[in-house]
Parts: sequence; structure tokens; C-alpha cells
Amino acid sequence: MPTLRSSSSPSSVSSPLRRAAGGGQRGLSGSSSSSVSVPYGNRDSDQTSQGDSDSLSADEGSDFEDSLRRSMRKRAARRPLKTTPVAKHPKKGSRMIRGHGQKDSELPASDLFDAVKAAKSDMQSLVDEWLDSYKQDQDAGFLELVNFFIRSCGCKGNVTPEMFKKMSNSEIIRHLTEQFNEDSGDYPLTAPGPSWKKFQGSFCEFVKTFVFQCQYSLLYDGFPMDNLISLLTGLSDSQVRAFRHTSTLAAMKLMTSLVRVALQLSLHKDNNQRQYEAERNKGPGQRAPERLESLLEKRKELQEHQEEIEGMMNALFRGVFVHRYRDVLPEIRAICIEEIGSWMQSYSTSFLTDSYLKYIGWTLHDKHREVRLKCLKALKALYSSRDLTARLELFTSRFKDRMVSMVMDREYDVAVEAVKLLTVILKNMEGVLTDADCEGIYPVVYASNRALASAAGEFLYWKLFYPECETTAAGWRQRRRSPRAQRTFFHLLLSFFVESELHDHAAYLVDSLWDCAGPQLKDWESLTSLLLEKDQSARRVTAGAGDLPPPNLGDVQESTLIEILVSSVRQASEGHPPVGRITGRKGLTPKERKTQAEDKVKLTEHLIPLLPQLLAKFSADAEKVAPLLQLLNYFDLSIYCTRRLEKHLELFLQQLQEVVVKHAEPVVLEAGAHALYLLCNPEFTFFGRVDFARSQLVDLLTDRFQQELEELLQSPFLDEDEVYSLAATLKRLSAFYNAHDLSRWELYEPCYRLLRKAVDTGEVPHQVILPALTLVYFSILWTLTHLSESEASQKQLLSLKGRMVAFCELCQSCLSDVDSDIQEQAFVLLSDLLLVFSPQMILGGRDFLRPLVFFPEATLQSELASFLMDHVFIQPGELGSGRSQEDHVHIEQLHQRRRLLAGFCKLLLYGVLEMDAASDVFKHYNKFYNDYGDIIKETLTRARQIDRSHCSRILLLSLKQLYTELLQEQGPQGLSELPAFSEMRDLARRFALSFGPQQLQNRDLVVTLHKEGIRFSLSEPPPAGSSGQPPNLAFLELLSEFSPRLFHQDKQLLLSYLGKCLQRVSQSPDCPWGPVTTYCHSLSPVESTAEASPQGYPRSKKRRTEGPSRRQREDVRPQRKDVRPSQEESLQLTSIPPSPTLTSTAVKRGQPLRGLGEAEEEGSSELELTQGQRLSGNQRSRFSSPRRFRTLLHPPGPGLGTRLTRLRLMEEDEDELEVHNELSEEWQDADKYSSPSEHGLDLLDSTELNLEDF
Repeated sequence: MPTLRSSSSPSSVSSPLRRAAGGGQRGLSGSSSSSVSVPYGNRDSDQTSQGDSDSLSADEGSDFEDSLRRSMRKRAARRPLKTTPVAKHPKKGSRMIRGHGQKDSELPASDLFDAVKAAKSDMQSLVDEWLDSYKQDQDAGFLELVNFFIRSCGCKGNVTPEMFKKMSNSEIIRHLTEQFNEDSGDYPLTAPGPSWKKFQGSFCEFVKTFVFQCQYSLLYDGFPMDNLISLLTGLSDSQVRAFRHTSTLAAMKLMTSLVRVALQLSLHKDNNQRQYEAERNKGPGQRAPERLESLLEKRKELQEHQEEIEGMMNALFRGVFVHRYRDVLPEIRAICIEEIGSWMQSYSTSFLTDSYLKYIGWTLHDKHREVRLKCLKALKALYSSRDLTARLELFTSRFKDRMVSMVMDREYDVAVEAVKLLTVILKNMEGVLTDADCEGIYPVVYASNRALASAAGEFLYWKLFYPECETTAAGWRQRRRSPRAQRTFFHLLLSFFVESELHDHAAYLVDSLWDCAGPQLKDWESLTSLLLEKDQSARRVTAGAGDLPPPNLGDVQESTLIEILVSSVRQASEGHPPVGRITGRKGLTPKERKTQAEDKVKLTEHLIPLLPQLLAKFSADAEKVAPLLQLLNYFDLSIYCTRRLEKHLELFLQQLQEVVVKHAEPVVLEAGAHALYLLCNPEFTFFGRVDFARSQLVDLLTDRFQQELEELLQSPFLDEDEVYSLAATLKRLSAFYNAHDLSRWELYEPCYRLLRKAVDTGEVPHQVILPALTLVYFSILWTLTHLSESEASQKQLLSLKGRMVAFCELCQSCLSDVDSDIQEQAFVLLSDLLLVFSPQMILGGRDFLRPLVFFPEATLQSELASFLMDHVFIQPGELGSGRSQEDHVHIEQLHQRRRLLAGFCKLLLYGVLEMDAASDVFKHYNKFYNDYGDIIKETLTRARQIDRSHCSRILLLSLKQLYTELLQEQGPQGLSELPAFSEMRDLARRFALSFGPQQLQNRDLVVTLHKEGIRFSLSEPPPAGSSGQPPNLAFLELLSEFSPRLFHQDKQLLLSYLGKCLQRVSQSPDCPWGPVTTYCHSLSPVESTAEASPQGYPRSKKRRTEGPSRRQREDVRPQRKDVRPSQEESLQLTSIPPSPTLTSTAVKRGQPLRGLGEAEEEGSSELELTQGQRLSGNQRSRFSSPRRFRTLLHPPGPGLGTRLTRLRLMEEDEDELEVHNELSEEWQDADKYSSPSEHGLDLLDSTELNLEDF
């Protein structure tokens, strides 16, 4: 690391610091070996020599060695001491001793701190006032400055004159540390609230202004600056985080201001040197000796000042930065990296070297996002200057791989800054980034985060598009791109998208390039001209002489170019990115809205005349014509009227009719129906023309349908062409019936006849049945819409209900069809209709629709549930990488099954189906958790909100059904050892966790669940003539998963209830049954890891090993008369469980000794309470307070945190779950007994990190 050097020898001048030291000036000594100390008196030559040798030995091999050797004799005050600082003894005549008439009393509170905190006064005037007070009384003024920094750290203690005279630097800091006993860990730099919001900015501004105002006076007077640097260096090495953070910030800002002063001195020296050379080169008659002498004296003075500044900077860098850039606190590391970046940028001649750059390179591996972000921003500022890039070659070769890898940083803002840095490197350093480096950045243009994708899009633009497309005209903002450059841009864009095969949708690529290549992407004239070109000769006209035109567009290129056209039009018209891309912005600015409106008008005016031509050219290709029809969504359709473009509207309607008649693909038909719907607005003056065109189209389709239907009904057999034609006509009518009201064409009756024949005879092809079902469905919905808008007659309502019931019967029959597509379509339509005609339809003042309410019969409900079991809860095939066609098919099938399950769950929650049918869904919760876990969990949550008691019974019913199915398949022998039984236990655990932490609310529900489970387990007696256990007895093991949700008293009651039920069993076993033992063990008090007392007070789980606690248990033991000796002995043997391993992800808090003692006492008292003693009224009210139930891990209410915590707990092991609940109760006790100061920040911590941590 090179030091800051001066051109002249330091031995020729006398340092102001040396003169001050010779006058008996003293300063604060550092508290560590890295501190900068000022000698307190005139030492003899031997002591100085010894100190010099110690300093050199301590700094052997340092980058500052040369500078220290040069400035050792002159600035002995700034060499770091190897030995421990000693107390300062004032000498006679020292400036630190007050006048004879002044008392050594404590200073009042610093006015500087209050002024800086208020941030209302000008910093320059504030510093000037301090300078005036310093000139009047230097000792008092300096102590005021010292106390300002102490108070800025959050310490209320002050450094008194007596302390300053008699105590060393380390002793002063130690004394201040002892006084730092704040209740909270916050200090001014981190304290919340509006009063502290601007403190850091004001504090930094004060330090900057302080150096600026002192650069011509006190800055070179060794006393204040040397002592201030010594103080800040000592504080920066403190273990108190507030001291370390604040002093590091002050020292780094002080260093930054000194760098600016050093830069100004360097400029002044250069000017002085030029003036001196100019004066010396004059002729003998013109040369002025006085002028030369004054310039020489000025140069010597500047050299002295520069050496003074260099010494201060060396002291700050070695004493503060070198230690704090790897501090344990990320905020401190970020401060150091940010400031060294500013030094390199402002004073590059001294700081922009590899010896300094290595600190930024090392810190690129920091674990904290803010530190990595500061590194990248500092490097971006350096690489942005072409003049500085030559000095960064070695650093770039060493750390380029790390910078490229940071593109995939887990923090989006860091990844964005990394891409921007690489873009700057790409611009200013040619050939540094290889093709392999760039290929790692290209996929980022499809990232979900828009800021990251946009940054990657800019990199892609400068790498691939800019060199080929940009012209050399002057002024990049004003130049106009040639048509050839635009064509080249779009060909390169097509090549990148098609050949890279990174994504299937060009809309995301367009959005990534929008910010940097928006003008090119909005060149719709070039886009449409490329699409409408017919042959190669048409492009030779526009190509320059000797230029070869780009090759013809292939089919894939044309489809991609159309998608790019539609995407750019949508982006310009709507102003927001595609679906799934996160922006973080709430809306557009007024300027952006104005640009959006202008672009919408421009694109509409340009595309309205060309859209019919595009449709005519690509009308035969469904993949191309569908997105072209979507262009109408982004037009300003009023321009058809205002600009008198009705003739183009007529052409568009003609092309639309041809497209609809020609195609039967759903995507084309839906796009055409929606485009016609947009034009069929009665507010437009051309509505009559569009409505007439729509009537013509529907008449054509209806006539064709009636003719083909008659042929189908009369003829028992149709060839493939006739079937295809009829199915295509039905698909077209279905698509238009979805967007338009076609009730006047009366399509219900012919479609119903067609479906009836299909159900009765099975002779109708399935291609025809699917669109016919949809047509009838839309017919019913449109009729309901008409009746809902006005008071309908009873006859109309009954007629509609009759149609709906008849259609439901048809769909019910289709559920048993051999074709799976027909079954799924019938299920979806049936689910939607049942939901529409549920009791919810009469809400909102529509009671007149009550006759339409329909409740499905039991047979229909049963068939819906059976369909769900056969088509949804099936094991899918394993997915591969997700890129193959087979994987895409699996994904689409999974989406379809999720839609079916969601429709069924809606019927349950809205009361259409019996809630007990939810057991068919809940029992698959664990087995299909990856596929449907979110849907089933939401259904379970909503069902519990509707009826908590009924929901708990459904959960038990689900377990009963699974157990009965397994029992019938495997038999009762060895049932609990089967893998399927283990899966049932996991399911029971999930069900138990779904009750949440509100034990008091769920108390009755859980007890009832246990009782019903016990009755079920003993409902069937053992086989006659055998001594085996009842066949359902293993169900008790499933029931034991709910035991942690019980209170202690409830467990005792359930044990008694179980004993009574066991007595009714005709044959008692000679030895205890295994499931009974397991269940009883789960009900024993030692297993209650998540329980609380009935009143809600959490029991302490601390290990008690002292004598008094053991004696208390012995005193309580005789009160338990109802406990059998064996059971009591069992409880005693296991009453001290081993300390569990900490598995929680919550923050662990320290617990004071006093809190631990009280927790143990509280645990003892609770043990007495839970062993049979009744609570008094006061105790009961105190223990049952709702505040006692609040825990850190489970906040009350159905918030997101609670759901996420429960979701995480569901995936943990059983033992970890119990420990989790136990620790949450212990933390609740710790919160109640710990003092407020214990919740704050730990003031004493490790201050440095090893480089291995990075």
C-alpha cells in the first residue's frame, strides 16, 4: 500500500505539531495499540529513540513505513505507541491547565450536540461560534468538542477538566463505558423517531464543515487535531458498539474532509510550481528575486501543510480504517467501504492503487447486503471514468469472477448494482468481459424482478445491439437512426431470442429493454414494414449501395416479431410490465402518463390502417393471427371516429369474419370475440356498423349449426369432415356466446337435444359434446343475467330453474362418461352452476330470486366426491427438469387438477355440499401436500372460521376413514408398524398443529375430539374367543398427536375416562396393550411440552436440581390421593426431562439470574397448582388474564406471521415441535421477568471479524 508522499524533504521545515509539543502540549493517549497518541511533554532523546524503535517494529512491513520514517523526527506526536498509555502529568505552563482564577468544575451540557441534533442552524455559523469560543479559552473549547462526540455516541457522561488532566485516554474511555448504562441499545445514529432521523446527516455535515473552516488555522495547530484523532481512534477500538460506530463514522468523515484538503493543497502546489518555473525562465532583466523568494516560501509552507495532512490521514487510516473495515457490525464496515471509495474517486493519484483497492475486493465477499452494495457502488464510480480504468486492470483481473458471480446475488439490489457495474466495465474497458462472462448475464433479462431485468437489458443492449445499430451522427440524443440500423436492431433481437432459447415469451425481453432501447422498440413503422415485406427485392430498395439486406424472415422469426410488436404496443399503451414481473412502484408519474397517452395515439394512428393488411397476410396461421387480434385491446378506439377511419374499420370487420370462419382454435376465437366486444360499445358512433357485422357473423354460424345438427340427428353415422365441421361451428358459437349475448338466436333447445341424444345413445362424438355443454351453460347464465336486472315473473324463474336442473342432470350423467375430457368439463360446469344457484344468490337485495336456489341431492354430492377421488387425488408422474414436452404436459395436468379441487372446495365453503364431505379432502392433506397443500390449508382455515366444533369433528372423521380403509386392507395385526400408519400419524400431527397456539379457545374442542377418538378405538370388541386387542385400538396412537394441545387437568380427566372405557371391554389383557400405554404416556404431565395451565399461565420447563425444589415436590406428593403408586412413581422418574436442543428460528434472548430464579419459583408453584389445588379468585383472575397467553413465537390473530410459523412447524420433526412450543413458553416467562435493559442491544461485543468470515 503506497503512502501519501511529498516532493520535498521533511527535515527542512519545522512542523507546527513539533513546536506545540516543544511547548509542553499534551493530548489523549490511545486505548489500544492502534490508537494515535500525542506525547504529554518533552521527552529526552533516549525516550524518543526508544519510542521510535518501538513504532518501527510495530509497523514493520507496513505500507506507511516510509512516511513514518520521514515524519518521525518532525511529527513524533503521531507515531502509535506500542506500550500501554500512562496517565498524563501536566507540566508547568501547559495549555491544559486553566488560569489561576478558573475553577476545575464540570462542564455544562454541550450546546454543540443540541444544535447539531436540532439541525436548524447553519453549520458554518455553528463552527465559527465554536472557533471563537476556542480562541478565547482553548481548553474549554476543546473539551466542548470532545463532549460533543461523547454525547453523539449516546453516552450521558462528560469528560471534565479534572479527568482530562489526570486520566489517560484508556482510563477516560473506560470511565465513560461504565457510565454507559442506558436502558435501550439505541444511540443517536440508530435511535428511532423524527428527532433522530436527520442526526447522522447533520453530524457528518458538522465534521465536514469543521475541517473546512479550520483548514487555514487550527488544522495545522497540532493540539486540537492530534488530540481529536487520538480520541476517535481510541473510541473506535472500544467494545461499546455506540462508541465504535459513532467514532468510526466521525473518523471516516474527518478523513474524507482531509482528503479534500490534501487535494486542494496538491493543486496549490502544482500552481505554485508552474508560477515558479515561469518566473525563473524569465530573462535576467525581467526576473523578480522577491517574487522567486516568496514563491519558494509559499512552496515550503504548502509542503509543511501537506505533510501535516498526510500524517493525519495516515494516522486515521492505520488507526481506524484498517481495523474497522472488518468490524463485526455491518454498518461500520459499510461506512469504511463507502468512504474509501470516495477517497479513490476524489484523490486518485494517492488512493487509487492496488494496495487500497484490495480492501474493496476482499469486502465483495461480505455476508451483509449493505456492505456488498457499498463495494459495488464504489467500484461503479471508479469504472465510470475512462481516465481511471487504466489503474484498475490488475484489480479487474483478480476480482472479475467475483463481480460476475454477484449477478446472481440473493439480494436483488446487490444483483442490480452488480449488473450496472459490469455494464460500465463493458463500456469503458474493451475486451475485459469474455463471451463466457456475458453468457452468465444474458438469462437475467428474464428475471422476475424488473429492476434486475432492466439492468440486464441495458447490459445486453450495449453488448449486442449498440455496436451494430448506432450511427456516428453527432449528439446521441438528437440523432435519428437510419432504417437500416432499425432493421439490424430487430434482426439482432430476433436472433438473440430465438437462438438463446432462454424463454418462451418475448414480452419479458421487451420489458427488459424498454428503459434503454424504448425508442427502437416503439419504431412501429419499421416493425410493420418488416412484417409486410413480400420478397427480397422490396428490401433492396431501402438498403444502401453495396449493402446486403438481411435474410428473409422465417416462420419462427415472423411469429416472434409479431409477439414483439404486440408486447411493445402493450407496454407503450398500459405502461406496466408483464404479469409476474415485480416493479415495486405504485403508479406512473404525470410525465409518464403524458408520454403514455401520446404513444397510445401514435400507435393507434399507425396500426389502424395496417391491421387489416397484417390480418390478411397471416390469416391462415393461428399462432400469428391471434396476437394481431389482441392489438385492438391497446388502441384508442375513438380515433376511428375522430380521424374518419371508418373504411379501415370495415376492412377489419371483414378480415375478422374471415378469420373466425377459417379457424377453430380457442385462442383465435377468444381473441376475435373479445376484439368484437371492444368495438360493440354503444357510445361509439360506429356501433351500428359493428352490431350489424356481428349479427351477420352469428347468423352465418347459427344457420350452419342448424343444418349440421339436423344431419347429425337424422343420420346415425357422420364422417370425420362432418364431425369436424359441426364441432368447429359449436366452438365458434361458444366463444362468441362467452363475450356476447346470443340469447335471441335461441341456441339452448338444439344444444340440449344434442346432449340428450349423446347421453341416451352415446352416438354423439365427444368433439361435439364439449362445446355443446359450454353453449348450454352460457345460455343459462345469460338468461339469469336478464332476470337479475329486472323483476322477473314466477313463470320465467321456474322456466330457468327447470333448464338448470335438466342441465345438471345431463352433467351428472356425463360424470360417468368414458372420455376424461367430458368428465372434467361436466364437473367444472356443474360446480360453477351449483355455486351460482346457491343460497348466496339472494344476497344483496335479490330475494326475488329465491325460487332459483338449488340444493344438490345426496347422489349428486356423492358422485362429485367420487369424481374428486378418481381424477384429483392420484399420484402424478415424476417431473424432470421442466424443459421437456412431457414435463409441460404434467404441469398442465396438475393445474387442471388444482382447478377441479378448488371448485369442489368452494362448494363446501359456500354450503352447497355437506361439510362432512370435506373429510374426503382433508384426509389427503399430508400425502398431497406439495400439489394441493395451499388449497387444502385455506379450506381448513375457512371451515374453522365457519364452525370450529364441526371442523374438529371433520378432522377426526378424516382420520377415522383412513384408519378404517387401512384396517380393511391390512387387518389389525401389526397395523402401527406399516408405512401407511406412519403417514396417518404425520397427518394427525398436521391436524393438531392447525389448532394454533390459542389453547384456551380450543380446549373444549380438543377434549371432545379425544373423547370421540377413545370411543371409536373401543367401539368394536376383540374377536370372540381371542385375547387380542380391539381392532380399532391402534387409533389411540393417532389420538396421542393431539395430546400436547391439552391442559394438565384435562389430561387427568381423559386418563380417568379411558380407564372407565377400558373396564367395559369384556376381555382384559394380561399385559397392557401397546396403544393404551402410548396414549397414557402422551397424557402424562411430563409429556406436556406445549401445554399451559387451565387458566392460561404457561408452566416453566426449567430443569430443577436444587434441594428446595425437590423437597417441594415431596411435600406436594401426599396431596395426590387419587394417583396410583405405579403411576406416581412413573411421573416422578421422568419429571426432569433432558434439556432439548434449540431448534427455533426466533432470536434467542439472554435471561438474567433473577429471572431464572423467579422462573424456578414460579414453576414450583405451578406444579403445586397443577397437582390438584384449586386457585383462589384473585389467583384465577390473575392467571387467566389474556396477556399471559402472548408469546414471541406465536403472535395472536390470524396474521401472516402466525400462518408462516405454523407452516414451518408443520415441516419439522415431532420432537422439535414439542421443544419449539416449550421454548416459546420459556421466552414468555423471560419477557415477563427480565428488565427493560435486557431487551436492548448488547453493548459489549466482539469488534472485529476474521477475513475468513468474508
